[in-house]
Amino acid sequence: MPWFKAIEEFSDVKNIPESRRDDDPDKEVLPRVIEKTILPKITAFVENVWDPLSTSQTKTLVQLCRNIFDKHIPSKKECSRPKEDLVNMVVLRMKRSVEEDVFIPLYPKSTVEDKSSLCSKFQDRQFWSALKLLSNVLLWDGIVQENTVRELGLGKLLNRYLLLNLLHTAPGPDHTEKCKKVVACLPERWFQGLQSGSTLPELVNFSKHLLKCARVLHRNNHSDETKEVLLLLVKVQALHIVEDFIEEYKLEPLKSIIGK
Repeated sequence: MPWFKAIEEFSDVKNIPESRRDDDPDKEVLPRVIEKTILPKITAFVENVWDPLSTSQTKTLVQLCRNIFDKHIPSKKECSRPKEDLVNMVVLRMKRSVEEDVFIPLYPKSTVEDKSSLCSKFQDRQFWSALKLLSNVLLWDGIVQENTVRELGLGKLLNRYLLLNLLHTAPGPDHTEKCKKVVACLPERWFQGLQSGSTLPELVNFSKHLLKCARVLHRNNHSDETKEVLLLLVKVQALHIVEDFIEEYKLEPLKSIIGK
């Protein structure tokens, strides 16, 4: 857009003498224009158009927000009300989607053992839809406050819906694949600096479930799948669980997966 380019060039610090850069008000022109004109339009889009279940929409929206916030509205400046309104609307829409769009029915085991049954297919479809929403929610990490993302993604979607389905699914290839997809959604930075050998508080129940699955798989002599599940525990930094499992079952060759 020509007008945007013109304002961007006008506000570019490279065009301001170095001695005046800290105090020159011209550099604030573009951020103010964005706050007054662009952010309210994005907020309206989030409120009325954005579908949190759409991965393509979410990725585009997240990238747009990152570009604007990182390049044009740095976090070090004073609190931006339009930015705050946008982020709050994102959180509101995600909360509404979690409450209204997620439904994973629980059927008797005998009903879903037949993977070709309508009940089994519907339950699976609902699980993957909820997992898709989880992935989309976690894309907002770094824009929305981490504790909010973790509460929505892990506290509600994972522990309230997805984990309940996993608890009623027998360990096996399909179950392991679902667990892999859950772990693949999680931002790696959440696990950096965890020194205790324990995972995040919101992942304790998920880790206990993975341990239970590893025991079942090991007892049934599924060594490859057992290792896959242990690797998932390593990825979420539940290292004490993995160490105890290896010690309990005398699986010395598997110590390499935890760097020992």
